[in-house]
Amino acid sequence: MSKDPLLQPFQLKHLTLKNRIMSTSHEPAYGEDGMPKDRYRAYHVERAKGGLAMTMTAGSAVVSRDSPPAFGNLLAYKDEIVPWMRKLTDQCHDHGCAVMIQITHLGRRAHWGTGDWLPLLSAGTKREMAHRGFPKPAESWDIDRIISDYADAAERMQAAGLDGIELQAYCHIIDQFWSDVTNDRDDAYGGTFENRMRFSDRLLRAIRQRVGPDFIVGIRQTADENYRQGGISEEEGLRIVRKLRDDGLVDFMNVIRGRCDTDPAMVDVIPVTGMKSAPHLDFAGKIKAEVDMPVFHASRIPDVATARHAVASGQLGMVGMTRAHMTDPYIVQKIIDGQEDKIRPCVGATYCLDRIYLGESALCIHNPSTGRELEVPHQIAPADNSRKVVIVGTGPAGLEAARVAAERGHDVTVFEAAAEPGGQILLASQNPRRRELLSIIDWRMQQCLDRDVVFVFNTWAEANDVTSLDPDCVIVATGGIAQTDLFNQGNELLVSTWDIISGDVKPGSNVLLFDDGGDHAALQAAEVIAKSGAKLEFMGPDRNISPDVMGMNLTPYMREMQPLDVTFTIARRMIGVSREGNRLIAEISSDYREDLIEKRPYDQIVVNHGTTPLSDIYFDLQPLASNGGEVDYEALVAGELQTVCRNANGNFQLFRIGDAVSARNIHAAVFDGLRYARAI
Repeated sequence: MSKDPLLQPFQLKHLTLKNRIMSTSHEPAYGEDGMPKDRYRAYHVERAKGGLAMTMTAGSAVVSRDSPPAFGNLLAYKDEIVPWMRKLTDQCHDHGCAVMIQITHLGRRAHWGTGDWLPLLSAGTKREMAHRGFPKPAESWDIDRIISDYADAAERMQAAGLDGIELQAYCHIIDQFWSDVTNDRDDAYGGTFENRMRFSDRLLRAIRQRVGPDFIVGIRQTADENYRQGGISEEEGLRIVRKLRDDGLVDFMNVIRGRCDTDPAMVDVIPVTGMKSAPHLDFAGKIKAEVDMPVFHASRIPDVATARHAVASGQLGMVGMTRAHMTDPYIVQKIIDGQEDKIRPCVGATYCLDRIYLGESALCIHNPSTGRELEVPHQIAPADNSRKVVIVGTGPAGLEAARVAAERGHDVTVFEAAAEPGGQILLASQNPRRRELLSIIDWRMQQCLDRDVVFVFNTWAEANDVTSLDPDCVIVATGGIAQTDLFNQGNELLVSTWDIISGDVKPGSNVLLFDDGGDHAALQAAEVIAKSGAKLEFMGPDRNISPDVMGMNLTPYMREMQPLDVTFTIARRMIGVSREGNRLIAEISSDYREDLIEKRPYDQIVVNHGTTPLSDIYFDLQPLASNGGEVDYEALVAGELQTVCRNANGNFQLFRIGDAVSARNIHAAVFDGLRYARAI
């Protein structure tokens, strides 16, 4: 028996969990028609294969029709979910992994314009700012109906063979009744503590009556909403958990601290890269000490050392490593095998959640197999024949191609013009909050070195350097360079965001930053400029700020810049630049009114306009390649070998990937590297 605290079994009622690591409930939005079909099931089964003790599905499955699926939620109010959940559960059980599901009514945390277009309801009338839908106060018949819906959903999950259910309280209808911020009722469900608890009391008793005393029922809740005024305070949160314990209706508590009615509030609950790891762990430990019952917790516990401390210190019964398992589903198996150093690190980029809140499915920023288990397996299959592969560039695209090609058994050599690997991630990491992104590079470098990949640094590779190695395949992953050619004239007056971020150009005193790239580079440069003491106008043509950054990742930038001299201007487009004496004059218009043009003076104009591919070597090699650089996209998507032949005299296949093709993001670069290397 291992003495590792993480590998000790945990007894939850009658259920023995084989270790202390779980994936807490979350909604990856892989469902189809509200059902956990093949893609959804494959995602959870992969983590079961990796040794996880328990996977919690859904975040959350909705119990009623008037709880519209805000995040691609599963529909627990439909009987047809039972066979799908049974299939998922059975396959996870085959790997010794317990399965639970989180069920809920979202209350006000949704919008009436989705699902069946039914009115929203809540304990009161206050709108949630994040979803902007105005609810009606739940009437007595609504309350009776929803309680019955919860019991029905619990019974469905019991029938599907799940090990238990978890009720989602925080931000959803249960704590919308608990909290005096959202509950301003003057009936039997509002006002006093006892009245505000009445809804959940009835709900839990109805579930217990339906599923019996043996089925596991837990609750995920906030024990401190952290509002400036009102809401569930720590004192009242402790009162709630004591009541839940004393009533004996729940078997575990999954606790968090905070709320999620705005993007900044959500980021404090689920911190992003650069923020403190495990910020609420001690608070969860305080709850566990208070109630002396099974307590679970997840909030940016990204690494094994932190998880081990959480369990060894007695603060948690089970530790949630949810985003970490999106990055690497085999964490537990690697711990068992003594290969913790091989774990692909979660960098907290939160690309996964930001996509969900835009209505897309979750993807990990640097594991493109997550959510694509059926098409792009996590395990790399060996090639039938070893080939000689040459890669140019060590950004995320090039290193992923090198890693995968080497794992398939190919002989890999990589050229890099710089003295160290990283590409644009080196630039991103200039911001201390984004320094963790370097782990995307570091992990791949170590994987490559473990597989004898040869690196040639400080070499600006030319065509003859590549052909002298007599390759069978060449992958150009040279990335791009900041684009500043916006206008017919005057472009030499512009400074790129890269110049500012790198420190090659110092900020001026009165600066315009024009961002029509919409990505992190603009915000990162803006932060440098604002912190220098400059007056900054951040301008973009879109109807919101930096749309590709998305809400959770936008929060840290805004927190840094809002106290500074920064003006944010939306729906304006710079259309020209000229010099007048020692001033730069920006011509500014709008996509909405192109006839309106004004001129404004600045002493520096910084632009973020994506990147231009550095692809000269690709075009130099193109005439020598058997495929002429052509890609069979059908084969690429299907994971099949590339067999295009345009030049019978060509000696090698040639591909270019990542930003060497066009400006995209880290996930696109890594996905390119994986797909193309699998196609060799």
